[in-house]
Amino acid sequence: MNRAKSSRGGRLNAHETLDAARTALVVVDMQNFFVQDGMPAAAPVAKAIVPNINRLAQATRAAGGIVVWIQTEALINEPDDWANRREALSAEGWSRRQTLLAKDGAGFPIYETCEVRPEDKIALKTRYSAFIPYPCELDTVLKHNGIDTLLITGVATSSCCESTARDAAMWGYRTIMVSDGNADQTDALHNHTLGKFLVTFGDVQSTDDLIAKLESGRRSATAAE
Repeated sequence: MNRAKSSRGGRLNAHETLDAARTALVVVDMQNFFVQDGMPAAAPVAKAIVPNINRLAQATRAAGGIVVWIQTEALINEPDDWANRREALSAEGWSRRQTLLAKDGAGFPIYETCEVRPEDKIALKTRYSAFIPYPCELDTVLKHNGIDTLLITGVATSSCCESTARDAAMWGYRTIMVSDGNADQTDALHNHTLGKFLVTFGDVQSTDDLIAKLESGRRSATAAE
């Protein structure tokens, strides 16, 4: 944390203001496969972040930004898809993943308590990062809506969320990982990932801090009209 402060002239956060109309909340993989009890890749605390995601989603919409829900899809009709990942898993594990994350699989739907609204966007991905392969559905949605700032939430902090956030930063987006809006298999993985992202790649802020910044940005935009 001291390194981040030093590189930023004594301040911890890289992004102190938000232009609400150019901000997107990106919700990564809050699907049954990664959240629901009994699913093979469910993170133990994933359900606990749903209220913060819902609060932040509502604040983002109200301020004039957009919400994008990312869903991982297993391409069951393309047997060579992601062959190196398939090789790293057991045949049983790979078969279970492919079946559950197919579009008609029980693991594919967004978890039931996540409040997805009709105006929200959906972007599918097939790798850990929602930006791979590029060009991708996510980037197309963001550019079409004039977005330059991303608030990253979801599961798991150290894999799909971090991969998406790092790629977003490399493509030039102002990228903030939400400290209490991400979940992982362990606290150690979660905390290490956020610390490294803060120091090297972008920013880390809490749900309450970001809601306050969204509301401030909305008021500023209204006053300027």
